[in-house]
Amino acid sequence: MSSAQRLEILRLLKTPETYFATQWSADPVEFGVCMTLIAEALGVSQPTASRHIDLLRQAGFITVRRKGKWAYCRRQEAVLGDYLRWISETLSADGIPA
Repeated sequence: MSSAQRLEILRLLKTPETYFATQWSADPVEFGVCMTLIAEALGVSQPTASRHIDLLRQAGFITVRRKGKWAYCRRQEAVLGDYLRWISETLSADGIPA
């Protein structure tokens, strides 16, 4: 989460139908977004995008699924929700979880 590019990946994957509607190889909402398209959207090389995606995958914020030679990414809303709740509780004014 300490990277603007990782945050951008999560933002783009929030509404893949908006940002990746032209993806033809698989439904971006149902199956996920191709890593190549994510790299293009970020304006970075594929290895750079892959490294950010791998860190997000390790954290559990996204899943990566293979279909043929392509890899597709989807947000994990439940994990992100848990993380946001934890952050909110941890940073609350009184320091006591809500």
